[in-house]
Amino acid sequence: QVQFVESGGGSVQPGGSLRLSCAASESIFRFYAMGWYRQIPGKQRELVATIISGGSTNYDDSVKGRFTISRDNAKNTVYLQMNSLKPEDTAVYYCNAKRTRYGAVLNWGQGTQVTVSS
Repeated sequence: QVQFVESGGGSVQPGGSLRLSCAASESIFRFYAMGWYRQIPGKQRELVATIISGGSTNYDDSVKGRFTISRDNAKNTVYLQMNSLKPEDTAVYYCNAKRTRYGAVLNWGQGTQVTVSS
């Protein structure tokens, strides 16, 4: 079973930046897609950014223009650069992957907390 370990979260003021990292226990080159998700207590987990094996990316409208997802296949790591952070970005952030286009997501890691407040 693949494992994902997220890191890089923390507390920042509005307008600040953070870079999240997600290390996978196996080669991410094999995955069709990798994504970053976030969850606020009491709400469903939502997908905020996706990167496909060919390199194309997709973003939720709420983060478009502020967040950038990237991957380093050699390090088996996917990143989420978050700029111009807003209080509503406060959440636990998780990464996950799909092996195929219509496959299910894999095991969830422990996530990393991001808190944006003044």
